[in-house]
Amino acid sequence: MKRTAIVTGGSRGIGYAIARRLGMDDCQVVIFATGARERVQEKLDALEAAGVSLHYVQGNVACAEDRQRLVEETVSRFGRIDILVNNAGVAPLERRDLLEMTEESFDRVLGINLKGTLFLTQAVARQMLGQEILFSCRGHIVNIGSCSAEVSSVSRGEYCVSKAGVSMVTTLFADRLAAEGILVNEVRPGVISTDMTSTVKEKYDRLIREGTFPIPRWGQPEDVAEAVHFFCSPAMLYTTGNVLDVDGGFHIRRL
Repeated sequence: MKRTAIVTGGSRGIGYAIARRLGMDDCQVVIFATGARERVQEKLDALEAAGVSLHYVQGNVACAEDRQRLVEETVSRFGRIDILVNNAGVAPLERRDLLEMTEESFDRVLGINLKGTLFLTQAVARQMLGQEILFSCRGHIVNIGSCSAEVSSVSRGEYCVSKAGVSMVTTLFADRLAAEGILVNEVRPGVISTDMTSTVKEKYDRLIREGTFPIPRWGQPEDVAEAVHFFCSPAMLYTTGNVLDVDGGFHIRRL
């Protein structure tokens, strides 16, 4: 029997790479994203051509009804949920100095990045707790955080706050669910080559040239996907509440 994995924001970038990697791990994959299916059909076809059994659910993780529908459709299609990867996330629509940040932007970013992550985790954990244990543990939950959880960016404070919150969500659910056999961990990417970072490519190209990152290159979505694979593997059954930095060594404090 195959494990079933939900990947939010799984239609592009990091999420798509994760969906593909888990599919290659012989998981049935449910991709949850905001775009209409026809907009991402080519990517879905590529996964299916590679042998991935998948289901696509359109919705917004910030919406309670969409979160519940995601859980219900997943269970209806595949019978259970074994892995949740909380990858969906947005940056501010407009970068503004902290003194100019709007409440509307704050609410939007935290609604998706933090509130959506927390309450989808809650819903999926409840589902996992009611399932028979068929694999090496009851379930894996992996949150995709960001180096911005600890690194200040005063032109996108709402994003930093949201990712700091995601780290605490990881800690809280890891604590609550460990005894139940559900393992909760966080992958914390640095500068990854995606749509989100494409608007500031020149800035990060310069920082890479200047040696800001010990491994002097852009991270790729596949780098993050490998870390998720690691956390969801049978090799990681005595680890919960941990953070794995996938940032080229950016977290190292240097003199």
